[in-house]
Amino acid sequence: METVIQNVCALTPQGRLEQAAIGFENGKITRVGRFETPPGAQQIDGGGAYAAPGFIDIHTHGAGGCDYMDATAQAMHTAACTSARFGATAVYPTSVCAGEQDVYGMIDAFFNAREMPGGAQLLGIHLEGSYFDLEMAGAQDPRYIVLPDPQEYARILAYGRGAIRRWSAAPELPGAMAFGDFLKENGVLGSIGHTNADTDVALEALKHGFTHATHLYSSMSGVRRIDGRRHGGVVEAAFLSDDMTVEMICDGVHLPKELLQLIYKLKGPEKIALVTDSMRAAGQKVEKSILGSLSHGQEVLVDDEVAWMPGRQSFAGSICTCDRLVRTAVFLAQIPLEDAVLMMTQTPARIMGVADRKGALAAQMDADIVLFDAHINIRRTIVGGESVFEAGV
Repeated sequence: METVIQNVCALTPQGRLEQAAIGFENGKITRVGRFETPPGAQQIDGGGAYAAPGFIDIHTHGAGGCDYMDATAQAMHTAACTSARFGATAVYPTSVCAGEQDVYGMIDAFFNAREMPGGAQLLGIHLEGSYFDLEMAGAQDPRYIVLPDPQEYARILAYGRGAIRRWSAAPELPGAMAFGDFLKENGVLGSIGHTNADTDVALEALKHGFTHATHLYSSMSGVRRIDGRRHGGVVEAAFLSDDMTVEMICDGVHLPKELLQLIYKLKGPEKIALVTDSMRAAGQKVEKSILGSLSHGQEVLVDDEVAWMPGRQSFAGSICTCDRLVRTAVFLAQIPLEDAVLMMTQTPARIMGVADRKGALAAQMDADIVLFDAHINIRRTIVGGESVFEAGV
């Protein structure tokens, strides 16, 4: 039986469609346009809300008091359900630098959790670490930062059984280019992160599969002096290359208004994914939390709408949710709503290779739909044709 959402402003690939309807059945969108609900179909009154494809968060460590490194199916499910309350219909659970056995625990939990009903869909794993530059560790635990080891990363990828879809690393490390080649050969997205590489190294890394930049500007090299001469960093490489996609933590704290606008101006919405980089405190009201697993993680402070390392020497991930990403893009960075939604839906879907079924309101796409008001407050989240969140219910 078809379900039809009536009375919405649909944000489609062809543009904004007022007084529209969206039909879906068996987990797939059947039609988008202006049509009457057929007899016998289930009807949902959209109440004049905006309707967009479900938000896709390709970099999130957790939410709702749970971290994906807690390595239990219930923790993963709780985090995914929390993300869904704020508009996410799909997420890529993200690790922190950790021991190999801890990574295996996360992978096991992923397979156990992904079939649990409700919440955002778990599409794949993003390993953030442990092949990083120590100087750019940021909130990553330096105890676990190591050089790329071919035997180790081959073991981890094999253990992942296809679940690992992205791996962030610093390309300047010895062996990193070979690691990038390995990822490329195995269909895993290589992403440049926690890096002190110069522009030349970053552009060379593109040829070795590192086609994406992890949280642009954060724990990443920019222009600096070496022996008195200025040299560009990864930030400049990202701006120079049309082939490199980027992500930005659009919480208004990690990146101020002017940098959000600069990235948008130079890269455009087709090359930018909005990401939360959220840790377990996202969706909570707490003053302290833990980054990483409960057993091996680091205590952090939560204040001024962000997580801090003790001593406030650096951020420790965000407490952002997907609705806030879009809200900040629109109301702080003054980015058009359609482009903000594109960076939260179709662009991340394309980056992660799932744009054939996710990221757009169109027939035959997955019925992942989010309804929100003019202030980007989420009214309803639908995953695979099933409502997993409804405001006030």
